[in-house]
Amino acid sequence: MTKLGLRSRFWKFILRKTFKEKHLTIAEYRAQSANTAKFASRPPQGMDIEHITAADLPAAWIRPSGADRSKVVLHLHGGGYVTGSIASHLMMCIPMAQTLKMNILLPEYRLAPEHPFPAAIDDVLKIYHWLLAQGHAAKDIIISGDSAGGGLGLAVVAALRDQKEALPAAMICISPWADLTMQGRSHSTKSKVEAVLNADVLSEWALCYTNESNFSNPLVSPIFADLHDLPPLLIQVGSDEILVDDASTLAEKARSAGVDVTLKVWDGMWHVWHALGDLVPESKKAFEEIKQFIHKKTF
Repeated sequence: MTKLGLRSRFWKFILRKTFKEKHLTIAEYRAQSANTAKFASRPPQGMDIEHITAADLPAAWIRPSGADRSKVVLHLHGGGYVTGSIASHLMMCIPMAQTLKMNILLPEYRLAPEHPFPAAIDDVLKIYHWLLAQGHAAKDIIISGDSAGGGLGLAVVAALRDQKEALPAAMICISPWADLTMQGRSHSTKSKVEAVLNADVLSEWALCYTNESNFSNPLVSPIFADLHDLPPLLIQVGSDEILVDDASTLAEKARSAGVDVTLKVWDGMWHVWHALGDLVPESKKAFEEIKQFIHKKTF
């Protein structure tokens, strides 16, 4: 195993104490997420944050200076479909936009249990269509997402394909939660080293999103979807995640369906380490990997 630096080991310890070892209610998770958002630094010079309403949803443009305004990363935040927001993900998306030198649109889709499946998918489809109506070509849009946002992005692209609509240029899945049946072996084999996720909590959140009989619905768990004719896909996942086997299985299924898949398993890393932004060097390196993928596979 790659030896993590002192800074990364420190934050891995803090995350475990903050998330893994506490069993919070959804309201408490949302409050904690709001408090964590306060750590987000002010945008650096040359970075513009514009809060807007898009397709009747709150959203934020994250625009680094010099970025081509025609090209967009539509990023879908994680949070198990029950939490997450613009504020909680600026810490991640600001350095991501900076590294990619691309504009990021970060929307707030509706959350469960108040708004269960398919509300989140409906909202993201509306946002995608809004981008097209604003003059952005599908070939200039990349859909990315972390955790539940990664699974959501896959479901949205599969839905667009089934509706015979123009697809985005590529997909980025960061530690995707793509199987709500939670059948992957790593849910048990990685439970002790996982720093963020708790399988019992994920089970609770899955039931908030939809009923158990619907877990294998391809739009809920895209690991069960027919993945043919999807655009190039990059999957990043940490070796110490309970979702690592899910990511590997997703990559295998997509590759078998003919999708151009790049799977990167980061040794010693935890669930969505990118969320710490500039606090750990591995975030910057992961964003650089995304940048290389985009340049190689798309524009």
